[in-house]
Amino acid sequence: MSGGGTETPVGSEATPGGGDKKKDSLGTSGSPAHLIIKDLGEIHSRLLDHRPVIQGETRYFVKEFEEKRGLREMRVLENLKNMIHETNEHTLPKCREIMQDNLNHVLQRLQAASDSVCRLQQREQERKKILNDHLIASEKQHITQWEDFMKEQHSRQAEVDEEHRKAMERLKEQYAEMEKDLAKFSTF
Repeated sequence: MSGGGTETPVGSEATPGGGDKKKDSLGTSGSPAHLIIKDLGEIHSRLLDHRPVIQGETRYFVKEFEEKRGLREMRVLENLKNMIHETNEHTLPKCREIMQDNLNHVLQRLQAASDSVCRLQQREQERKKILNDHLIASEKQHITQWEDFMKEQHSRQAEVDEEHRKAMERLKEQYAEMEKDLAKFSTF
């Protein structure tokens, strides 16, 4: 929208020293038609060509986005750092202390339970040994009683056999006497 002649025309090149100027189809560079076209070009670029404005806005948006994103990531990293520091400085020692106390208590209870189980096993082994010894003694006693019983049975059998033999001899003698007596009576 300038009316001065210092600007270069749209279709021509300005050479330093003002030598050969190419003339465009509308006439010379300072002609009013040329100035109108130039003004129209400027109006057109300002009203309809939004590329420089959009590029500027885009650059501003990207810059703001990156800054905000960087700040957001920095806040997240700072929060993580604080949380890790809190965990390392307070939570982990507290957990370690509680765990150590509870582990000591559990280990004591486990040791007591282990000792109790060992005592019970020892008592059970002693009871089994006593029971086994008692069973062995009882078995030996039963074997001794059985041997005595068998010896007694043999001696009784011998006595019974002897009594039977004596009874048989008596009966033989008695039958022999009876036959003699019968023979005496049959001769009559």
